[in-house]
Amino acid sequence: FQRSTSDWGYVGDLVEDDDKIGLYSYKVQSTITSRLASTMIQAKMVNNAKRSQPIVFDVQVPKGAFIDNFTMDINGITFTSQIREKSEARKMYAQAKAKGKAAGIVRSNALDMENFKTEVNVPPGMRIQFELHYHEMIRRKLSSYEHVISVKPGRLAKHMEVDVRIIEPQGLRYVHVPNSLGDHFNGITTISKGEKKAHVSFKPTMAQQRKCPTCSSTAVDGNFVVQYDVNRETTGGELEIFNGYFIHFFAPENLDPLPKNILFVIDVSGSMWGLKMKQTIEAMKAILSELRAADQFSLIDFNHNVRCWRDNLVSATPAQVEDAKKYIQTIHPNGGTNINEALLRATFILNEAQSLGMLDPNSVSMIVLVSDGDPTVGELKLTTIQKNVKQSIKDEFSLFCLGIGFDVDYDFLQRIATDNRGMAQRIFGNQETSAQMKNFYNQVSTPLLKKIQFNYPQESVSDVTQSSFHNYFGGSEIVVAGKVDTENLQHLESIVTATAANAELVMETLRDVEELEGFMKKDKYADPEFTKKLWAYLTVNQMLAERNTAPTAALKRNITKSILQMSLDHHIVTPFTAMLIENADKDEIMLADQPKDPRRGCCPGTLGLTPNAPINNKGIPAWVNVTAEPVSFMPEQRSPPVSSLSINRVDNDPHFIIHLPKSQRNICFNINSEPGKILNLVSDPGTGVVVNGQLVGAKKMENKKLNTYFGKIGFYFKNKGLKVEITTERITLKDGSYGITLTWSDTGHIIRKQLLISVKKESNVTIAVGEEMSFMVLLHRVWKNHPVNVDFLGIYIPPENQFSPEAHGLIGQFVSEPEVYIHHQRPGQAPEKPQAIMEVKGNKLTVTKGLQKDYRTDRVVGTDVQCWFVHNSGKGFIDGHYKDYLVPHLYSFLKKP
Repeated sequence: FQRSTSDWGYVGDLVEDDDKIGLYSYKVQSTITSRLASTMIQAKMVNNAKRSQPIVFDVQVPKGAFIDNFTMDINGITFTSQIREKSEARKMYAQAKAKGKAAGIVRSNALDMENFKTEVNVPPGMRIQFELHYHEMIRRKLSSYEHVISVKPGRLAKHMEVDVRIIEPQGLRYVHVPNSLGDHFNGITTISKGEKKAHVSFKPTMAQQRKCPTCSSTAVDGNFVVQYDVNRETTGGELEIFNGYFIHFFAPENLDPLPKNILFVIDVSGSMWGLKMKQTIEAMKAILSELRAADQFSLIDFNHNVRCWRDNLVSATPAQVEDAKKYIQTIHPNGGTNINEALLRATFILNEAQSLGMLDPNSVSMIVLVSDGDPTVGELKLTTIQKNVKQSIKDEFSLFCLGIGFDVDYDFLQRIATDNRGMAQRIFGNQETSAQMKNFYNQVSTPLLKKIQFNYPQESVSDVTQSSFHNYFGGSEIVVAGKVDTENLQHLESIVTATAANAELVMETLRDVEELEGFMKKDKYADPEFTKKLWAYLTVNQMLAERNTAPTAALKRNITKSILQMSLDHHIVTPFTAMLIENADKDEIMLADQPKDPRRGCCPGTLGLTPNAPINNKGIPAWVNVTAEPVSFMPEQRSPPVSSLSINRVDNDPHFIIHLPKSQRNICFNINSEPGKILNLVSDPGTGVVVNGQLVGAKKMENKKLNTYFGKIGFYFKNKGLKVEITTERITLKDGSYGITLTWSDTGHIIRKQLLISVKKESNVTIAVGEEMSFMVLLHRVWKNHPVNVDFLGIYIPPENQFSPEAHGLIGQFVSEPEVYIHHQRPGQAPEKPQAIMEVKGNKLTVTKGLQKDYRTDRVVGTDVQCWFVHNSGKGFIDGHYKDYLVPHLYSFLKKP
């Protein structure tokens, strides 16, 4: 797994963006051996700037693919990978991180692809090479295999290449490469096809990559797609035996379709309003037109209530289909989402029809759910809904789920569909919604067989993957794999039984064990372990599905152990393993693991997006971790210039401490406002940065006063389009429709658009924007049953932050440090609290010397900080009145007076 950068050759003539980063080469190599696609993506880059800067490797991997290797080479220092059990990998990572020797890789889900991203700080003049390997099984849909490779280099490459080789022992019917990257690249792709092999090549020159002849940006930005199909000679399927494993591909054709009984369950809650609903109605009208005369159907639409177009199934006559189209045209989305009742109503209609003998014994029954959100009405607990539906369906029919948009709980839809012999698909909530819905329906609209059973000689075959299937749909393929004793077996026979439209079928296949040996060994591109990898791929995916539906915790634990062992044995990243990437000296370490759902992370109580910081660990500002130094009282003096004091902060009830670097003084004031009010701390139109805090009140008044604290803090980085919301419960990053939510029980980092968020479990969050600015938010937990106090947040902002001269706000205004003159110090009412006159901004104020707390080193007791306290909510020290700093929303800029 080691790679070298010694083969770069001459790296001149690179086209660089303003950041002076050059992309020497971007190469994709993919080999498909009997539906197993092994893909390598490699990028060679160089930092030609005069300063260190981050270089990003960001690729998209198809969902369901298993990543098996990642390497990195920085000027000859090679990082290689190993797969470990997740908790062990995280422990090793944490140990390295504690020594300042750790960085990380962010992996997050995005529709039908998964992002794999790392960002590395590269010194000037240095080269870096990234290389990622993954494999997947190419699934057959609508009578075609489709291999999708994301090709998004992000900039012009001196050398660009996508190379795909196909080796199919069954023989190739056709190979087609649609123009998925756009008309810009017409005629560049070459295809050479033989009887059982094909080669596809896409090698645009740098001139061809340009968006326009004078553009410095690349037009290569999308998916490179290869479609093909294989020859089929027998109805019993194709058996391929090699290296001790067999693969059985089953895709019979020329069968009459089975009649189907289908219930469409459509979400019409308020969140479906607008384009989603319009596209759904358009798709449903087209789908209804494709129903066959032998089919039966009905429609259910639901929000907080459930409505049935017909209370029972009706035949798909032209009149009924037309009436159904008119009905869906009248739908107007509004209200909540009662998924539980809608699905139970659908299962009741199908169960009742079956009990009354209204269903053809050879027909296939199914429910198709279309929804864009979580339940908000009725039963809200997802596990209870899953259990209710499972009990009602009773393995009698299938449930297919379409999740629309980014916010849908796709993990839940996958579980409930898999639990009931169906499948789920997430689709975009955009202009393509209608086409994607119709494409999904077409995959399940033509049932050809039901009750399919695969049988093999037990004495020769072991560890067979799933061997019984509820339905087979036209245009798809069933794949079964297992181990086979090739030493004591010359031929392998399979018998497949199934129910067809007019008869019970028995299909036999006989295959010579050594038939593939010669063909595979002659081809240098064929993967010699393709049968083993396909068996592992199918087995792990089957166990993951079984784990989701395991009825007991003990069974779930046993399945988890089996998945873990398979992952380690076959060197693949699954939800229970993580990939460690180390250099040869093992003194630099990176971690990559796999989340299940972008909103929830990989597992309860753990972090789905793993730590991600530059290799030299400069991502976290030094001021975050400080050493406390005792403060003693002396006559008027400058505050000592130590890191523990040189910072602006707002903490407790909110106490503001403003550090004035030039005069080396700390000035304090409190703000007394109402719960729910939002105070602007920083509003900087010049840099596009906003920091606001929303107040939360104590549980009750003390001494006729209700204390308030910051319960929520919002950061808006306008130029990056990023919003960060921090509450006492969670930390949320939003980038348009993309979002990721972490909890305070997590430890780790996230990077997006060079914004680093570092979470320290139950302690603090640090936000860093390059080297220009940083912030820290501190969490204060109180006893849950405390009669008065509540959890709250404190915020710490170093004065070194590079705000613009336009910055304002309760803290931002002090970017331009005011002249402060303190004199006439005298004893106060308490000996330890002397008073003085402070002249600032043309005002003469009476101030009191006292102590405030810095909680960065001790969140319970805090460290004493000496400061001069300004009374009356900072009046005279801040510009105007504190009410001038109230803003309407968490991300609002402060309006200029």
